[in-house]
Amino acid sequence: MTETKEMDAIHKNALKQFHTLCTKLVVSAYEKSAMLEAYGVESSRDLDTHDLVDLCGRLSVQAYHQQTELDKLRKRVMAAIGVWLRSEERKDSADIIKAIACRATGHEEFNKIPKERLRNLIALFNNKIKDREAVDALTSGKVVALPVMGHR
Repeated sequence: MTETKEMDAIHKNALKQFHTLCTKLVVSAYEKSAMLEAYGVESSRDLDTHDLVDLCGRLSVQAYHQQTELDKLRKRVMAAIGVWLRSEERKDSADIIKAIACRATGHEEFNKIPKERLRNLIALFNNKIKDREAVDALTSGKVVALPVMGHR
């Protein structure tokens, strides 16, 4: 009897983990249905515990890779904003950089900024730096090779 209760508890926890991972990975109802269909069931409750644990393991790997990618993008955003701040001869710190990123994207928390917006910030701040360097070179009298626009 206690063995059944333990298995029910394991199944319940695995079911909870499955739904948490699906939410974290932004799995659509269609995608979730397709995953369950591969196991021959219509509801996650109908999965046996072993299949549920296996599915959670695969989703956890996906979540880990997604988190790793986001961490790399966050570091690149911090580097791009930091370089821009230093080029402007302004104080830079992690808190200042995160605040700028949040204000630029309208998010209250740095870690809540989605990857598409992080990529945009990297490109925008890197372009600001490149543009400033090009303008500084032009105004200082240095000859800089600029790309020819509209040339065929």
